[in-house]
Amino acid sequence: MSEAALQAIAEPRRREILKLVRDRPHSVNEIAEQVEVTQQAVSQHLKVLREAGLVEVRPQGQRRLYVMRPEGLEGVRALLEDLWPASLQRLKLAVEDDRR
Repeated sequence: MSEAALQAIAEPRRREILKLVRDRPHSVNEIAEQVEVTQQAVSQHLKVLREAGLVEVRPQGQRRLYVMRPEGLEGVRALLEDLWPASLQRLKLAVEDDRR
């Protein structure tokens, strides 16, 4: 489990940034416009996310685009699945079966 990933997503702005770059790459400027913080603050958040393995940089000409690395969340997912009580998992599966 990646402790760095868990700490990175604990910050609300970083979760907001991850949602933005989940579906398509964004530049720092584009992210700053969307989350309404300075470019410098976005750069710091992206540095933490990058070091935690949650985003990667894709150079495109003069721009640097950031995109989410879903595999970076696998450790967090595994931890949550391990902590999730078995009875709640069975209830979840039963509810999903009823919906079908």
